[in-house]
This record gives sequence, C-alpha cells and structure tokens, in this order.
Amino acid sequence: MRDGRTAPGRGRVRVLAAVAAVVTVAAGLAVRAGADGAVAKYAGSALYTVLLCALVVLCAPRARPLTAAATALALSWAVEFAQLTDVPARLSADSTAARLVLGSTFNAPDLFWYAVGAAGAWAVLRVSGPRG
Repeated sequence: MRDGRTAPGRGRVRVLAAVAAVVTVAAGLAVRAGADGAVAKYAGSALYTVLLCALVVLCAPRARPLTAAATALALSWAVEFAQLTDVPARLSADSTAARLVLGSTFNAPDLFWYAVGAAGAWAVLRVSGPRG
C-alpha cells in the first residue's frame, strides 16, 4: 500500500460487503415502511445503487472505490434505460423478484438518485481504506 496501511484480506472485504448488502436491504425496507411518496421512492432508488455497489465489492473485493461505484451506477442506469422497452414490464408482471430488480416503468429522476447512491457508496468505500 502506498500510504503504509495494510489492506484487509479479500475474505474480510467480502464479509463486510455482504453485511453492507443486508444492511442496505434493511434500510430500504425501513424507508418503505416509514415513509411514502417521493421520499420512499427516491431513497429506494439511491439505495438500489448502494446495494449494487456492495454486490460489486462482494464479487470483486479488490475493486477500487471509484470503479465499484461507477459499475453500480452503470448497472443502475442500464436497468432504468431498459425500462424504455417492454421487457422489464413483461418480466415484472409475472415475477415479484423481477419487479424488485428490474422495475417496470422508466422514471428520469431515478437517474439522478442512482448517482446520489453511487456517490454515497463511493464516499463510504473511500473512507473505509484501501482494499487489496
């Protein structure tokens, strides 16, 4: 490491990423239970990207914070833009899991809130120290 700090092992990073994913899902459920309207919708959008970032780190524990956050943001935007087609809506009609993962209707403000989630995830990863 350039600054002399020791990077946590990949196994530890994966465990922390898995815990972060669970905490993020719990936060999303809490927001959904405790808020409604725009607050719940856009908090959910931001948390969606945070969850994707945790999953990226889970799969690639040595990924740099910017790479992990940018990948999560790109995936979030890809899913949102896919909603301009009828594929997510068709899949969501028959599957609760697909509806949760893919959504069904394009909503341009979500693109901004995904970026907010990516920025938040990047900040947490950045201050949490180097990995591998």
